[in-house]
Amino acid sequence: MNILTIPLRNMRRKPWRTVLLLFVFALGVMSVVSLDNVSNVVGESLEKKLTAYGANILVAPNVETLEVSYGGFTLGDMNMGERFFSGKETVDAVRSIELTDRLAAVAPKLVTSAVIHGYRVGVIGVDWEEELKIKSYWAVDGHYPKGEQELLAGAIAASRLGLSAGDTVSLGQETYKVAGILQSTGGDDDKVLIADLGALQHTIGATDRIHFVEVSALCAGCPIEDIVTQIQGRLPEMRITALQSVVKQRMYSVSFVKELAMIVSLVILLTASAMVGMTMLSAVNERKKEIGILRSLGYFRRQVFAIFCVEAFLIGVLAGAVGYVAGYGASFRILEVLNVAQDAEIVFNWVRYALVCGAIACLAVTAALIPAWKASKIEPSEALLSL
Repeated sequence: MNILTIPLRNMRRKPWRTVLLLFVFALGVMSVVSLDNVSNVVGESLEKKLTAYGANILVAPNVETLEVSYGGFTLGDMNMGERFFSGKETVDAVRSIELTDRLAAVAPKLVTSAVIHGYRVGVIGVDWEEELKIKSYWAVDGHYPKGEQELLAGAIAASRLGLSAGDTVSLGQETYKVAGILQSTGGDDDKVLIADLGALQHTIGATDRIHFVEVSALCAGCPIEDIVTQIQGRLPEMRITALQSVVKQRMYSVSFVKELAMIVSLVILLTASAMVGMTMLSAVNERKKEIGILRSLGYFRRQVFAIFCVEAFLIGVLAGAVGYVAGYGASFRILEVLNVAQDAEIVFNWVRYALVCGAIACLAVTAALIPAWKASKIEPSEALLSL
């Protein structure tokens, strides 16, 4: 008999207790692994879905302003310089950055105004395909524009101008049909008419001209500052602004999901560790006679201490190995239930597998330290008197 064979024989001697302990500990490991995998996938999925609620980077020209006042009356600021810039060149430049895979949408905008039914109203030209990627929360009475000569009317603008789906309005020399009325969003979109970018550029004679670009970027994989820096490198003459409040709100939502999963995982794992400690403590009380015999045969205290630590180590390694594989498999099932399996990219990592087994083994040994110490303190005479 030696320090390795004694724990193995003890585990075989009481198989149901060993199996139950392994099951509980492996269940804790499985929960940690599956929750970690699921939280990462759900976090990424949540980040992508949050891009549908607005842009988080603004690309606009650097425009100098001059405050105009006379006789003590302030007349406001006057823009100095051209506010138009090339839409195609700007969008291509933004799309060419190294982190282009983190860009969910690049939506150029052209802003103008028109007088309709005696009221001056803003008219916004958009690229519908890109715009709807960051405005998927829009709801329309009617339908989205299908042709270039169709537009959407914001709720407030439609009410003030007396417009409804199917009406026509004149913008310059062109006639546009109101395809639908945008339901109230509580934002600037309620007050304007929204038309196809190319059609509006042709109407006002500003081919390929835009005023600014909204960029919706995924922030979970890298700092938003990196994306801003790369865009600034491609467009040094532009003003690139990160809408920090939007970024922080999204990142908080993603972090909350991951932190919640981690807290739950730790609670489960600590509970399993407590069960290991309690089981080992019970084993010490049951095996006093065995410990006394070992001590009387010449086993030192450190050897008795090592026997219980090795037993806990073996249980931890087995629980880590079984729990990781089970957690990996359970991750896909959980993602299917959450309906995000299509976004899952979970790879079995052998290095991580080894690290988990080692970490769980160390945790099991830590949980067994007090019972092992108690076992090493048992005197041979104390144990043999009970025979």
